[in-house]
Order: sequence, then C-alpha cells, then structure tokens
Amino acid sequence: MATTPPSTVLLSFDAEEFDLPLEFGVNLPVRERFRIGGEGITRTLLLLQECGVRATFFVTGAMAENRPDLVRWIVRDGHELASHSLVHTGFEPDHPERSRVLLERLSGAPVVGFRMPRLAKIDLGALRDAGYRYDASLNPIWLPGRYNKLNSPRTTHQREGVVVIPAGTSPLIRWPLFWLAFKNQPRLLTRCTTAWSLSWDRVTPLYFHPWELMNIQGHGLPRWLTRRSGTEMVAALREHLRWLKQRARFITFAEHARAWSDAALKRTA
Repeated sequence: MATTPPSTVLLSFDAEEFDLPLEFGVNLPVRERFRIGGEGITRTLLLLQECGVRATFFVTGAMAENRPDLVRWIVRDGHELASHSLVHTGFEPDHPERSRVLLERLSGAPVVGFRMPRLAKIDLGALRDAGYRYDASLNPIWLPGRYNKLNSPRTTHQREGVVVIPAGTSPLIRWPLFWLAFKNQPRLLTRCTTAWSLSWDRVTPLYFHPWELMNIQGHGLPRWLTRRSGTEMVAALREHLRWLKQRARFITFAEHARAWSDAALKRTA
C-alpha cells in the first residue's frame, strides 16, 4: 500500500542589510545596517544548527560582499543560497544577474532562485534570461498599502519558463503565514493556520528575516515591527521549528522547484 508523502516546509530567510528604518524616515548608518544584518544571520545559522533544519537564504549582493564568511557558512551547513537582488533599496534591471554572479563567485555554489526585495513585482522573462530557475517574490494576499494579489495563484506554478513559489498562506481565506503574521498574532493561530496549510497543500513556504532575531527597538520603527524581536524571537522561532519538525520535513526552495518541475513533466508526458 502506498504511503502518503510527508508534508514539507520551505523555510527561508531574507538576509539583507537592515535598511527597514529608511521606510520610516530614519537613515541608519550603513555600517550599522550591515552589523545588524550580519549578526542576525549568525544567530539564525546557530539556531538552525540547534534545531537541525535546513533553509534557503535569499541574500543581497551587498550583504554577501560585506560578509562573505557568512555566505560560505550558509553553503557549508547545507542550506541553499539564493539571490535577494544586488541591494535591498534601489533596483536596476541588471541587478538580478549581477547578484547571481557575485553570490556564485563568493560561495562557489550555484544560485538558481530569486526573491525581489519587499516582494515587489519582477519581470519573470528577464529573470529566466538572467539564469534563474525559480522566483519566490509573489505574496498572494491582500495587505493594505503593500499587496493586492488575491487573484494570483496561491501555490507553486510556472510562468514564462520560471517556477513561481508564492509565500505561504492558509487555504481558502489566504491567511498569511509570513513573518509579520508570526510576530503579531497569537501562537495558537500561527499553529492552526500552518497545520491547515500543511494538511491541505503538503508544501508550506515560510519566510523570516535574520534581523528579526536582533533587538531592533530604538530605530523609529512601530510596535508591530519590533514586537517579538531579539531573544524573544529566537525563543519563539525555536519553539515553532521544533513543532514543525514533528509534522514535516524541511527542504530547500531549489529542491521543491526541481521536484515540481519533474512532476509537471511527468503529467504532460
């Protein structure tokens, strides 16, 4: 008798220079942006070692160039290295290709995935031509002032030759599973919506930021961004990862994209 395949979690971190205060009119010194971003990546890698899970790190070229040691650590620990463009603030059409080349040079590992900063819209054809196999920039929810993607597919699909892996949501009502919900809603609600997604979809993408594991108070940010940060976030994420590990296996976005493509080929053969 065939067994039901296990549910999978696609855990990811957007590893960028900490430029979030710029959105609120606070010009944090560049050195401090990289310090917070780099120390956050270190805390994240140590937490993943402790929990014994793998993740995909979407790293900006600027962050990688500032801390190449962390890029090598990501690859050495068996995580996937993917691109978060060249810089987190400001975008030019050649940034995806330039960031891929830079990340591959610094890490010695292939880079096949991309996520646009702030999950902005990206030209998938251009992304394909820049050497990427999948994109993880779509957040298929409605979030006032940021996203209105309720008409977009909620699960993995293909467009313009690129596998698109949307951010995780619950079925039907599209309750978000990304970092902002995790920080601001009761843990029971997080578990219920995540369990619903795992049961319904069998594949649940999740994403956070390493700087969330740092104390980011005092930078002019509102409470809904600084809530559950620093050591409190480390503890909350540790508990959540352990809970998830009992219910699913962790794979990288690249592994999922490859498996999805293989299954799609079989369906059309």
